[in-house]
Amino acid sequence: MYLPEDDVRLIPISLRSELLARGHTDRSLAREVRSGQLARSRRGAYVDGRVWREMTAEQQYAVRARAAYRQARTDVLLSHTSALPFLDAPLWGFGLDDTHLTRFDGRTGRRERGIRQHCGQLADGDVVLAHDGLQFASPIRATLEVSTVGSVEATLVVANHFLHRGDFTLDQLRERYDPAMDRWPNSLATGLVLRLAEPRIESPGETRTSYFLWRHSLPAPIPQFEVYDGDRFVARLDFALPDHGIWIEFDGKVKYQQHLRPGEDATEAVLREKRREEQIAELTGWRCLRVTWSDLADPARLERRIRDLIASVAAARVNAG
Repeated sequence: MYLPEDDVRLIPISLRSELLARGHTDRSLAREVRSGQLARSRRGAYVDGRVWREMTAEQQYAVRARAAYRQARTDVLLSHTSALPFLDAPLWGFGLDDTHLTRFDGRTGRRERGIRQHCGQLADGDVVLAHDGLQFASPIRATLEVSTVGSVEATLVVANHFLHRGDFTLDQLRERYDPAMDRWPNSLATGLVLRLAEPRIESPGETRTSYFLWRHSLPAPIPQFEVYDGDRFVARLDFALPDHGIWIEFDGKVKYQQHLRPGEDATEAVLREKRREEQIAELTGWRCLRVTWSDLADPARLERRIRDLIASVAAARVNAG
């Protein structure tokens, strides 16, 4: 199981038929929904109202997916985007309107509101069975599936997440793709994902930065570049462009929160990062460019910043002889 049993995405779900069997009526259910005691995760499925209201949109999506799975009238597994929450994988860049279910009988089901049923041949290892009977696509299959419903960038976020976590290797992903996936609908982008996937990349922000550099024909960086002072390890850089004398760091709020030292607050962490940057610059002679989520939202401006920095460093090197 990829999620702990107390994860909010595994909140108990009660179907309408179950609640009616316990003595509820449609009127009493409506009354409890109005009072906020219950919430409808989807039509005919109810959860604790307070917990539901405190969930993020992605967490609510996972609960809706579980409800649709329970309501399915045939043997299915959660697949494509709907498998990702239960694999503890990022959902960045994917729509959260539809639940994706793949049928075991190989048939295509009728389209329902909020549900997309898929048919597909399942291979050994394609299905994960959770402790509560929930079945969902394995990391390697889910990665290939989402490449047919999402953008290359969003799929790369998923692929790099699993590769870095060690769920599978790039060779295993390519091997799983070759036999049949090239005949799947909408799989034209899958080959590009396999070309760009990089196990060394650690986070969605870093994946998006790497994709940005490729998409805008900027120099290809070296991910997770290690800097040493003699034999002493000093730092690991998100991306290095040694030939151009710069390195790139993706700055997300989570980055500082995750790496707080005991007794250290966010301000102290930022100051420590500044001292780290100064030390790297002294050892390498390179300049640093920091990229944030808001930078990625303004690609034209970010491209200019990167190209201007590359040109500035090149000019300084010429002037230095």
